[in-house]
Amino acid sequence: MSNASRFSLARGIPAVLFLVLVIAPFTLHGQASSYYLSLGARFLIYALAASALNLLLGYAGKVSFGHALFMGLGVYSVAICSYFGITSGLVQLLAGLGITLLVALFVGAVSLRTQGISFIMITLAFGQMGFYLFSSLSQFGGDDGMRIQATSTLLGLDLGFPRVVYGVSLVLLLALCVWSWRVRSTPFGMVLQGARQNLRRVRALGVPVFQYQLAIFVVSALLTSVAGFLLANLTTYASPGTLSWMVSGDLIVMVVLGGMRTAMGPVYGALLYFAVEELIKGYTDHWALVLGILVFLIAVFGQRGITGLFNTRPTAPSASKLRTLAHRKEQA
Repeated sequence: MSNASRFSLARGIPAVLFLVLVIAPFTLHGQASSYYLSLGARFLIYALAASALNLLLGYAGKVSFGHALFMGLGVYSVAICSYFGITSGLVQLLAGLGITLLVALFVGAVSLRTQGISFIMITLAFGQMGFYLFSSLSQFGGDDGMRIQATSTLLGLDLGFPRVVYGVSLVLLLALCVWSWRVRSTPFGMVLQGARQNLRRVRALGVPVFQYQLAIFVVSALLTSVAGFLLANLTTYASPGTLSWMVSGDLIVMVVLGGMRTAMGPVYGALLYFAVEELIKGYTDHWALVLGILVFLIAVFGQRGITGLFNTRPTAPSASKLRTLAHRKEQA
């Protein structure tokens, strides 16, 4: 396949995929429609969370093994507010984003001072702290979790219906994909990618790398919290399991499967993840084994994931672009 045709595929497939996602709810009828709408909404929510993680993992090169903490904060912001009779989605969302902002600033400020395996372990530790904290809150169900009595109402929309959650998730995912695609070619995105490639050189240019990385850490956490807010309304249930390291691992797998450092990679990865789970579990309970084999094959033979099969464009800034950025900064 020529580079031109692969580039056309890279641009055409996202448009076709989102078109299918828009049309799909209108083609579902009968008793199965509720199940597939819920499944589709769940896929979109996890694709949103994986895309948020990709901002940190893909662009900044920081492997966070505790990102489920922020999804859990979004889930419990709905559950706890509902427990006290607050069903306003705006209040719940602002509460979740507020606490996520504070936690992300603290976690990011601590963990980003480390590199490599130390960063992974610190984020994992914070994630597990959150898991055990919510497991100990017996008032809110403890280990067993808690049923959300009333779903949220946001801007006149009742998020208690899977179709509504599906639509909101789809709009947010599309907006995030467009933003992710644009931000990587901005000075902000180039600094993150340049620091991932050569941290010392970017620091030598006088760029405050820590501030850039902390900013993308917080943005990624806030978007993941929004995904948790939507997940709580979809499942009407809050469980400490949402904060476990396994959920963080699932998000990482989705990013790796689809392709890091690309706007659509996490979406493809989430789609493959849910497709494998849905298709294989009808034959065996060991569907995760098939998924593990796929991850292994992609890690060994296709380091750019699914996106790399039809995308030949570079995903990181060249050294000349970074020098030009530094030159412009000096002139300013």
